[in-house]
Amino acid sequence: MLTYRTFRNTDPPTLAALWRSRAGQPGLLQPVSTDLLEQLIFAKTYFDYEGLVLAFDDARPVGFAHAGFGPNADGTRLSNEVGITCMVLVRSDCAEAEVAAGLLEHCENYLRSRGAKVFYGGSPPSLCPFYLGLYGGSELPGVLDSDVIARQTFAASGYQEVERSVVMRHELGGFESQIDRRQMQVRRQMIVEATADAPTQTWWEACTIGGFDLARFDLVPRGGGTVVATALFRSKEPSGTATVGRAMGLLSLSVDESYRRRGLAVFLLSEAFRQFLRQGIAHVEVQTLETDHISRKTFQKLGFQQIEQGSVWRKVVDG
Repeated sequence: MLTYRTFRNTDPPTLAALWRSRAGQPGLLQPVSTDLLEQLIFAKTYFDYEGLVLAFDDARPVGFAHAGFGPNADGTRLSNEVGITCMVLVRSDCAEAEVAAGLLEHCENYLRSRGAKVFYGGSPPSLCPFYLGLYGGSELPGVLDSDVIARQTFAASGYQEVERSVVMRHELGGFESQIDRRQMQVRRQMIVEATADAPTQTWWEACTIGGFDLARFDLVPRGGGTVVATALFRSKEPSGTATVGRAMGLLSLSVDESYRRRGLAVFLLSEAFRQFLRQGIAHVEVQTLETDHISRKTFQKLGFQQIEQGSVWRKVVDG
């Protein structure tokens, strides 16, 4: 018989074992330890025992789901108006659809009890209370297409796809900067300023990306002036866990509107990749909206290849 209950202090080994049971599923960092779960989930100041639900078939753990909340508009605190079921993970040797449906129902009840008016299935990049660094790529992509049970569960529960994303990767071995007239002109006019251990800007950023090594690259005119383009990266591994073959993920890329379509993004990213190569970084991942054709074209020009797609699901609560 299936039963459900909320998180207890003795559950981390059980959750790690459930996670490892899905070895081979794309997008899930493996192997996962209780220490890693502690660092990226349980240690967060807003972790709520009631939001993490485990499923049991008699006494055997068969799955878990985790719900939480995103930030308010200025990133200074949580906002309970928008609730997110961040993760639905079920063992493959059980009644997957039934277990997942029960887990989602319990997550929705929790979110509703806290005042949520909108439910998301999978975390949008800007609303990611948990699982950055454990699921997806450089950012959280909602629900990956390869995560079939989660997708089917949200669809069956009345959620609608509202956003499609593309996850791309570039292996840096043998990377060479582009050399053309426009890139040479940018090199004559601009310099790149790199900031290691870049600071976070808000409470929300400190909570979500503060546990990773951050690197910021700013493009500024050689003669002085304000920053015209910025790229922010995070280590794919949490701080203090870097290994051979480590990677970086692009979190944001912006170019001042008056400087766009001049090749600045390609130049800035190329210079960042040159520095990463010297640091032994093996690959870089990026994520972009499926509809953002300009960004996708820029990344493809730099050698990125699509490795996955994902989607964010949404449901408005009645009453």
